[in-house]
Amino acid sequence: MKSHCGAYEPTRASRAKGTTMAIELIKDDGVIEAWKPKPLERMSDGGGLFLLAAKVPGRRHAWRFDYTFERKRATLSLGVYPKVDLQLARMKAREIQNLVARDINPSAQRKAKRVAVVEAIDAERRLLKGEAPKNSFEDVARRWYAIRKEDWMNSYGSKVIRRLEQHVFPYIGRQPIVSIEPPAILEVCRRVESQGTLETAHRTLEHCSNVCRFGIAECLLKTDPCRDLRGALKKPVVKHFAAITKPRELAELLKAIHAYNGSFVTRSALQLAPMLFLRPGEFRQARWDEFDLVNAIWLVPSQRMKRTKVQKNLGAPHFVPLPRQAVAVLEELYRLTGKTDFVFPAEGRAGRSMSDGTINAALRVLGYTSDIATGHGFRATARTLLREALSVDREIIELQLAHEVKDVNGRAYNRAEFLDARKAMMQKWADYLDELREGRSDYRTHAEQPEFVPVTKRRAEKPQA
Repeated sequence: MKSHCGAYEPTRASRAKGTTMAIELIKDDGVIEAWKPKPLERMSDGGGLFLLAAKVPGRRHAWRFDYTFERKRATLSLGVYPKVDLQLARMKAREIQNLVARDINPSAQRKAKRVAVVEAIDAERRLLKGEAPKNSFEDVARRWYAIRKEDWMNSYGSKVIRRLEQHVFPYIGRQPIVSIEPPAILEVCRRVESQGTLETAHRTLEHCSNVCRFGIAECLLKTDPCRDLRGALKKPVVKHFAAITKPRELAELLKAIHAYNGSFVTRSALQLAPMLFLRPGEFRQARWDEFDLVNAIWLVPSQRMKRTKVQKNLGAPHFVPLPRQAVAVLEELYRLTGKTDFVFPAEGRAGRSMSDGTINAALRVLGYTSDIATGHGFRATARTLLREALSVDREIIELQLAHEVKDVNGRAYNRAEFLDARKAMMQKWADYLDELREGRSDYRTHAEQPEFVPVTKRRAEKPQA
């Protein structure tokens, strides 16, 4: 309401809301033009509106408005003079007063408008660049991947992002992650499943779950829609590398290897692979500077072992004791390939190691197809017979296989090397392989399941007279 002098006085309602109407103490813009203030001096128009003098002489003065919302004082900027003249400043002040009277926080509203403008600009930029909308599934997934890929090897990380790009992003990538329901993710995974790639379907579901849990950490959604999809996909059939685990069959294979008449490098690799039982990638890329033939040691670099990225970078090399038989093969091989970097160099391809399929190809030449024996299968062969035929402690075997071993104290990895025990085991294993190949092993000492003969077979037998 107006007073007798024409100025606005605060009403009871406005005081209850914490606002007052402008009193309009400044007569007109001429007063402002004639004002010669000190730095940061104020010219009040009443009701919370005032003009703040520039901190540096010659700069423009700025309009400010003080108000109270929920018993807290706040100040908003209304622009600079003369771009915002007196009447426009008063109009902006009244707009703020009206918002407060309607229980709307002017500061929060202004921040929300700024955020909306920034988001609109960002959305337009993303659209022009072909990027996914902010906080869409693809956007969150790429942020998750950018953080996690530092912990992965490039070979694994590339598979993760490729699965998402091929099987997920084209279907739900542009949807806001908060709006994605379990049926949408299940449809994506079943599309992969229908192609017969069951393992990939399960991996895809796992990646989607990881992305959603990352979204939960960023407060974008409250629950993981993938958690209720467990058991909704067909279980993949676990296939192990083919391996020979019976002594008689292994003896025949060792004899075939001994009679192999292919290249000398491949023959040497065939002789060493079952004796040292490393993973094919660790084995075929062996370099001569990793070997000490005098002390019978092979140190496989950590970078080549099957480990996490951190373990590869910081871990110790894998210790492989070389039995006498292995040293003898390597000494002969050194005369041929010792001047190259690789122990098993590729034929006709300088500077490269033997290919991943060379050993398996040689086994096929010997009549052993991939469903009977493989280079990787020699690990299962050693793991089985070292335990069952030679009674070596399981912990020693697992350490030599470079598997993680949980000890009785609950540590994640037993760091004890058992070097002497591993040396003895490797020599015992090499001697055992010689015994099998030369026919000096007594198979009766090995526990083998006999051929199963059902009792019903008697029915086909002719009765005796």
